[in-house]
Amino acid sequence: MARPASIHLEEAVVLAREAYAGEQFVLRAQAPRCAALAEPGSFAHLCCSPLLPMRRPLSIMRADPQAGWVEFLYKRVGAGTRLLSKLKVGERLSIMGPIGQGFMPRLDRPRTLLVGGGVGIPPMIFLADRLRRMTGLYHPLVLMGSEVPFPFHPVPSRFIVGGMPADAIAGMPLLEDWGVPSRLASLQGYAGCFEGYVTELARHWLERLDAATRAGVAVLACGPHPMLEAVAKLARDFELPCQVSLEELMACAVGGCAGCAVAVTTRDGPAMKRVCVDGPVFDAAEVFA
Repeated sequence: MARPASIHLEEAVVLAREAYAGEQFVLRAQAPRCAALAEPGSFAHLCCSPLLPMRRPLSIMRADPQAGWVEFLYKRVGAGTRLLSKLKVGERLSIMGPIGQGFMPRLDRPRTLLVGGGVGIPPMIFLADRLRRMTGLYHPLVLMGSEVPFPFHPVPSRFIVGGMPADAIAGMPLLEDWGVPSRLASLQGYAGCFEGYVTELARHWLERLDAATRAGVAVLACGPHPMLEAVAKLARDFELPCQVSLEELMACAVGGCAGCAVAVTTRDGPAMKRVCVDGPVFDAAEVFA
């Protein structure tokens, strides 16, 4: 799942736009080149309006190379996303992408624990879709946390997941349709959700695995920095490999401005890496040493 050798600029057409509670939107756009090259963890740089020259980076939530479309989930928080939320079906928007280094699952760790928080949920959906298509190779479990209403209507999961709290029964309908088990966490008292942080739910599950099963687990996560730091600690505590997708402000998104650089620890010592092109996915041990 390496990033493409080049970044494409594409004039896309809006196919669908759905609004959800919490000022959240799902946008589907016809963008064949982006769809053909997108990988779980990659993102695109969108021009929200001709009136706003600065593009906005959005994680790719789904991509269909055959149909040629990509989907984005975003929250309306500023001028760019406000303008983006007003786009109508049939209108055009400029998409640059896909950009960045995506997730790289390990065949020796087929039991993949996917942890998404807030706007970090989209890459986990994309990754779950990719993994479930590799029939028999991976067994993903998706855990999602949010303190605003989820951008879908949770349903009682039909999948029994050993080690889960008895009251944590809510899942994502799309993942249910795909045959991928999922569970939700929140501190807002949403029905069927685990009452607590998504990382606490992940710990609860991991603690109840036997050693042999846990030896096949890898953790892949995307979300706000404090959540990723907690995920990295969780992985260290259980001696599990962990990859995290960082969320940083990006101006150019192609590595030119270095405004998204973060400090990492490498085999050669401390270094600075650009989240947009060197990431956004990193080994958690590099970022949270």
